[in-house]
Amino acid sequence: MRSLLPLILALMLGACASPAPQFFGAARHDVVLEGYRFTVFVKDDRAEVIRHGYLTRARRDTVPALMIRAAEQVSGCRVVGPAGGRFRSPSLPGDTGEARFDLDCP
Repeated sequence: MRSLLPLILALMLGACASPAPQFFGAARHDVVLEGYRFTVFVKDDRAEVIRHGYLTRARRDTVPALMIRAAEQVSGCRVVGPAGGRFRSPSLPGDTGEARFDLDCP
């Protein structure tokens, strides 16, 4: 049983999503689109989207568009591009695990 404890803790922590410091205090939304689970943090006119779960390289192609859709769906705003400045994502281009967007809100 002791050897399972680290695995159980890792799985529990892997299911959690925390916002980047720039998004502390943001509204949190959990959404499922086409079978993919996302957590979206919306703060003012910006959104951070985190995808949950493991994906093979072959399944990643549709994820960037789904991340945009998730941000728009929960915020009610239109994504106008990747977030810039201090809100810019430190992730590599093409990352399908995390993205940050600038929003145009009515």
